[in-house]
This record gives sequence, structure tokens and C-alpha cells, in this order.
Amino acid sequence: MKKFIQEFKEFALKGNVMNLAVGVIIGAAFQSIVTALTSSFINPLIAVVTGGTNGEGVTVGGTFTIRGVVFDYGSFITAVINFLIMAFVLFLLVKAMNKMMSLGKKKEEPAPTTKDCPYCFSKISVKATRCPFCTTELVDKK
Repeated sequence: MKKFIQEFKEFALKGNVMNLAVGVIIGAAFQSIVTALTSSFINPLIAVVTGGTNGEGVTVGGTFTIRGVVFDYGSFITAVINFLIMAFVLFLLVKAMNKMMSLGKKKEEPAPTTKDCPYCFSKISVKATRCPFCTTELVDKK
């Protein structure tokens, strides 16, 4: 049981899990701002474009009825816009967090693919055993 608790503690305190938790909390807090933006600015624009009204109980963008069933496409448009705004903001947050996490890390330099010939000083492959320019046989110094 102790091993299980230890494994869970290691999992829960990893950086990725903590970042996810922070993202969810910030996303939930930001939802009210996005909802206010769509209800105050975007819904009236949709109402102007589609001919609907933005009053109490009336759907922005309107509805249509087929065999007594009311289809509320204005609410669907609003939900899609809310989702797109939230997804974009969360994308920006994750991108910013990844950028901040990579600031302190050093970039690994790739292994060199060329070296200088010790005799003619031409650039040659590191795997070369003979210089293609001066034809000198190269001996590895180990």
C-alpha cells in the first residue's frame, strides 16, 4: 500500500499534472469572461446578421420549427463561438507555459559531422579514414 501511495504522489506532483491543473482552473475562471464577451458583443452581431433579436427568451439568430420541434441554432452558434474562444486562449496559455519552461534549459548542440584534415586543413567527414583532398591516411588519436 505504501508503494501505491508513493507512486500516486510522484504522479500527482509531476510538472505536467500540475500544469494541467493550473490550466483547468484558469480555464474555468476565464469561462465567465468569454460568456460575457459572447453575450454582450458577439450575440448582438449574430442577431444583426441573421435578423434575430437579442431579447429575453428569444434566441439570437432565431429558431426554426419542423413538425412542432423547435431547433435553436442561435444557441448552437453561441456555444461554438464560446468553444473556439476558450480553445484559442488555452492554446495561448499552454504555449506561453511551454516557452517559460524552456527558458532555463540549454540547447543541446548536435554532434559535429565534419572535422579538419590535420595535413591540408580541408573540411572532411568525421567518419573519413582518408582525406579526399590530400589523400593522407588519417589515424584516430585515442
